[in-house]
Amino acid sequence: MEIPRVGVPDHLAARLSMAEQHEYLNRRSLLGRGAAVAALTLAGPTLLPGLAYASGDRVTPTGRHLAFGRNPRTQMRVAWQVPALVRKPFVRVGCDPHDLGHRVPAEIRPLHSEVKGVIAPLDQYYLHAEIGNLRPGVEYYYAVGHEDYDPKRADAKFRTAPPRGFLQHKFTFTAFGDQGVTTAALANDGAVASQNPAFHLLAGDIAYADPNGAGLPIGSTPDAGHDTFDPKVWDAYFGQIEPVAANVPWMVTTGNHDMEALYPHNGYGGQTARWDFPGSGPRSCPGAYSFIYGNVGVVSLDANDVSYEIPANLGHSGGEQTRWLKQRLAYLRAQPDVDFIVVFFHHCAYSTTNSHASEGGVRDHWVPLFDRYNVDLVVNGHNHVYERSDALRAGRVTKQVPIGSTVRPDTDGTVYATCGGGGKSLYNFPAPDTYAGHEIPHTEVPSYHWAPGKQKVTEFVPWSRVRFTGYAFLAVDSEPAFPGRRTRLTVRVLTATGAEIDRFALERTAGFHFGSLTLGADIGDA
Repeated sequence: MEIPRVGVPDHLAARLSMAEQHEYLNRRSLLGRGAAVAALTLAGPTLLPGLAYASGDRVTPTGRHLAFGRNPRTQMRVAWQVPALVRKPFVRVGCDPHDLGHRVPAEIRPLHSEVKGVIAPLDQYYLHAEIGNLRPGVEYYYAVGHEDYDPKRADAKFRTAPPRGFLQHKFTFTAFGDQGVTTAALANDGAVASQNPAFHLLAGDIAYADPNGAGLPIGSTPDAGHDTFDPKVWDAYFGQIEPVAANVPWMVTTGNHDMEALYPHNGYGGQTARWDFPGSGPRSCPGAYSFIYGNVGVVSLDANDVSYEIPANLGHSGGEQTRWLKQRLAYLRAQPDVDFIVVFFHHCAYSTTNSHASEGGVRDHWVPLFDRYNVDLVVNGHNHVYERSDALRAGRVTKQVPIGSTVRPDTDGTVYATCGGGGKSLYNFPAPDTYAGHEIPHTEVPSYHWAPGKQKVTEFVPWSRVRFTGYAFLAVDSEPAFPGRRTRLTVRVLTATGAEIDRFALERTAGFHFGSLTLGADIGDA
């Protein structure tokens, strides 16, 4: 029997923002007690009055995942999930896996999901603890628990970021976008773990609990006027990533599939319940933040804010995010111990697939800032392929970058890498590839970009250098150097089986790394 569709009427859905959709659903009382629980989620209570608590010895924590705090050298945030409400959750931490003497209380962020006739009532309980006053560059062990469940020995560990102002050791970080819950995603996780990364970047579209991703209200059928949504997908997702994310900070940002109209605050209420974002960016965009690790400054952005293609949250920050981005890039470029700037977000600045191609909103609002502050590498998802550009300035090729090349971004330009093969179904390019291997000759290829009003503007582009229609991830190796010598980031693109698809290097002259008193106070650590 067909279930009656319940949600925002079709004639309203196309012109309501994500926030307006949530307000409409609440006003129609379709979320039951969802609004009240959402308010509790933001308050972050440790005890919820009027709710039944489970016997602690019968509840096992699952889905642990780490994230850096505002200062990745001294703060680590631990999150996990329990199937029923527990009392007095905590995390134990110490430098000895057999002696976890320090105990940090955790907060409970409950999430209630319900749309009558569409989503059966579901309560999920996410727990979060911030461990502070840690020492930079030190390995710590931890275990999570609650009343009547108190493990005394560690079953996971993490390492804080190294101290600033000193010559750093080599390190690797990894990145991909568009993961979901699939066997391919699980294989990618295992391959990521084999690189022993210091942290992992996920460029949006995380679990795909909303498989449509159009930023529309939740309905009963996946038609053009409604999105579908299954919050239980998040349970499976956290179970999938736990073997890696329990030991590696899993730094995510928001994609179009992460706007969930069931929840408040531009559809991000579910994300803020499940994830710990550093909170170092604009308040209106939880997925926008920044941190410094070794000689690399990392910036995460919420591209839903500037998307012409999927405009449900277009302009939701009122320009606050772009203003913050300008300030942050200027700050990072002024730091003598930050050699490289890596920016990651979801929608592609430059891509040529049939499905999404390039986002004109990113080009209009952010690419000029990337050019101005000589950003070294931009990592995107959204298109479920691997595609890498030549070095660019203002969308024009400033240096051709064949596989194996070295780029000097201060003079050559920025390299853009789309790596959306994290696990979901793959996309295609507009024409059969007739070149050898994965590299294409320097020639113009047909594509398009999105313009205001969801308009497609056709274009022929010369910057598409490497293409791969398979699952892959980035492994980026930082090799710090003494001041005045050449330092580099080597970017390797790998499949889950270890095959190398692409390799290129970004090279700069190393700045000062020896405890300079002139280092700025990191505004991301405030």
